[in-house]
Amino acid sequence: MSDMVIVRKEGLYCVPGEFYIDPWRPVARAVITHAHSDHARYGHGHYLAAAPGVNILKSRLGDINIQGLEYGTQVVHNGVHISLHPAGHVLGSAQVRMEHRGEVWVASGDYKVEADATCAPFEPVRCDTFITESTFGLPIYRWQPQAEVYADINAWWARNAEQGRASILLGYSFGKAQRMLSGLDPSIGAIICHGAVEPLNRVYREAGVALPDTRMVTDVAKADIRRAIVLAPPSAAGSPWIKRFGDYSDAFASGWMLLRGARRRRGVDRGFVLSDHADWPGLMSAIKATGAQRVIVTHGSIPVMVRWLCQNGLDASGFDTEYGDDEAEDTLPPEPTEAAEAAKAAEVPHA
Repeated sequence: MSDMVIVRKEGLYCVPGEFYIDPWRPVARAVITHAHSDHARYGHGHYLAAAPGVNILKSRLGDINIQGLEYGTQVVHNGVHISLHPAGHVLGSAQVRMEHRGEVWVASGDYKVEADATCAPFEPVRCDTFITESTFGLPIYRWQPQAEVYADINAWWARNAEQGRASILLGYSFGKAQRMLSGLDPSIGAIICHGAVEPLNRVYREAGVALPDTRMVTDVAKADIRRAIVLAPPSAAGSPWIKRFGDYSDAFASGWMLLRGARRRRGVDRGFVLSDHADWPGLMSAIKATGAQRVIVTHGSIPVMVRWLCQNGLDASGFDTEYGDDEAEDTLPPEPTEAAEAAKAAEVPHA
């Protein structure tokens, strides 16, 4: 039996269905897993996405021809039964389930397995072949529970507030910012959001996601700014906009903060390890839960994961894609020495 999904120059292509999944070049029909810019691009003729992510896609791509599909609802296109299932990555993120002539494939997009308050939790989907991401597909990547990270962030903010210094918390505007926001304690002080973050907060709230009240900096008294926390994208670091906060303490939130040197190279006071991608145990548990005997690994640590999966009895291989990494937009990629250390640690993976 030929493969249901292959790689073409435009992107991942469902052969019998004649549609693409997160294509990186314009196509007639695209199924979109989520609205991060490396997966959702302008120029496709028709978009299919999970209903909770439609307004996010419109806010980022503008006027597009898009169909929203509720999670678990099935549509048939060219004989392929398509349904979308929660990926737990960001609002509206989805895995694409494709069934044709009794065979089931699932393309995960990006995902994490720890549930959070800002999106539907990851749902394992049984399949024959599972296409998985591997952004943090090395054994060294193991996240602490997010409640502990939130507690650390709030403690850092509270200390800064007591000292009369604003707290600048940097992270990706879509997904990461809203997840951080959901864990903040508004009793400490005002929560200020950068202009790139606040419009997305509104879309989240309109989707029914409960978030603490936020304000623009122009709406906050100067005395209150010294006790405030500020959520801003990485591009704001060192900008004239951020200099208005005077004597501030800054921090970065990203999975890459687990690596030595990442905080130093970013030049921030604190690094918080918080990722919207699965860590190594999360990737392994997600793959196991699908029951898939064949696994195709995409963007990230492909060779390590393929080798480990093959050693554990699965038929594993990789797809060469053009997907980037939203975490890499948060911070700098690992230095060569750090990458080498991570790869060495991956030589003897632990389940």
